[in-house]
Amino acid sequence: MSSSENAAGKSACGGKPDPLQTQGVTCQEDPNGGNLWDTFQLLQIDVGCESSRDQVASNENGCSRNVLRKQRHWEKIVSAKKSKRKLERERRKAKHAEEKGSAQQLSKRELKLIAKERLLSARETGPWLCIDLSMTTNMTHKMDVTPESYLDLFPSETIVYLTPDAENALEEVDPHKVYILGGLVDESIQKSLTLHKAQREHLQTVRLPIQEYMVKNTNAKNYHSTTLAVNQVFDALLCFYATKSWEEALRVAVSPGKGYVLREETI
Repeated sequence: MSSSENAAGKSACGGKPDPLQTQGVTCQEDPNGGNLWDTFQLLQIDVGCESSRDQVASNENGCSRNVLRKQRHWEKIVSAKKSKRKLERERRKAKHAEEKGSAQQLSKRELKLIAKERLLSARETGPWLCIDLSMTTNMTHKMDVTPESYLDLFPSETIVYLTPDAENALEEVDPHKVYILGGLVDESIQKSLTLHKAQREHLQTVRLPIQEYMVKNTNAKNYHSTTLAVNQVFDALLCFYATKSWEEALRVAVSPGKGYVLREETI
């Protein structure tokens, strides 16, 4: 291409350098007399501007740096609070375990003295409650009550005295026998009291077969007792008479606080 052609090309392009000349592209005019290169440059600017606007709009809608920074900051705060609460829980557990381990184990006698002191203090300073039993004659009759002794009511050979201190264990509940329960309701356990009474009256004595079907269970107070309340002995007899199973009867009657569990329940 001659220098005159280069000048003409330069003039046709409006005095601007032609970056596409090296690739064999020449400036041409559109049918309306306009410069196609200027039109192409205009289109390039429009596309670029539209792309920038879209990017800004996208950032403003949910991906701006400010929003992301605030979100990360909030996540750090939440995570720190969770860690603090977890450490506080662990600290309280450790303190509770330490206090429990260092607590002095009181003997049964000491516990009774404490209970007695609390009872005396409550009687002196607490409110009083009195139960009026003068209206018992107006109550519905529920069982035979008599001032007579059972020795006067039943033949001695039919009487069986249930006492936890007896040597022999009860095997069967005979409907033709009369079973006597000691009506002693007290917090303290008086050893062999019912046994000696039955021996003085020359009566047969038996005990519930707790040792035959149950074993001592380890507990914090190392407390074990075969002495049951009146209602517990009654429940045991009633359940055995219905099921013919001492396991079921003792499971119902012997509370966990007595320190005994069935042999089959031991680990």
